[in-house]
Amino acid sequence: MSLPEAWLLGRIEGCSDALLPVAHALVQARKELTALRDDTSAEECTADPGGIASIGFHIAHITGSLDRLFTYARDEPLSPAQLEYLRQEAEIGGSVAKHDLFEASLERIDNCLEALSGIPDGQLFDSRPVGRDKLPSNVIGLLFHAAEHTTMHVGQIRTTLKIIRVSDSRDRRPRGDDVG
Repeated sequence: MSLPEAWLLGRIEGCSDALLPVAHALVQARKELTALRDDTSAEECTADPGGIASIGFHIAHITGSLDRLFTYARDEPLSPAQLEYLRQEAEIGGSVAKHDLFEASLERIDNCLEALSGIPDGQLFDSRPVGRDKLPSNVIGLLFHAAEHTTMHVGQIRTTLKIIRVSDSRDRRPRGDDVG
């Protein structure tokens, strides 16, 4: 019998009950990314069928967006390195080795899970400005968005992988004019 999804596993050591949904979503995303790492080829990672974003882009974006959102949650500005990473996400997704992309995202999720244990519940509704325009949010809003944004991109990775594999299987079928 397989383990239930992360949200059914109960409490997570060091994480407050208020942040448990965020932690569960990140744990689930980590589990799925680990499985995808082992099931996705380097070629599939860089494919962009029909011009859609590649799996590599989604992985690089998960890494970068988690870093940026948790930075805002700490009430810190983005560093020049974070801004450069944001500008380069598409290129990073297409040029960095598959293993390194996945490992960076898994490490970032681990860092975020560790950071959750240090956020007191009393701080969750503290205001936090986001981006150049200093748009209004709060700590819990940023953390929730980090979790749901990550799970959305994991879903996009799964869908892209299915599209690639269906397309590849169609490309390998003999066509009417290819048959004897």
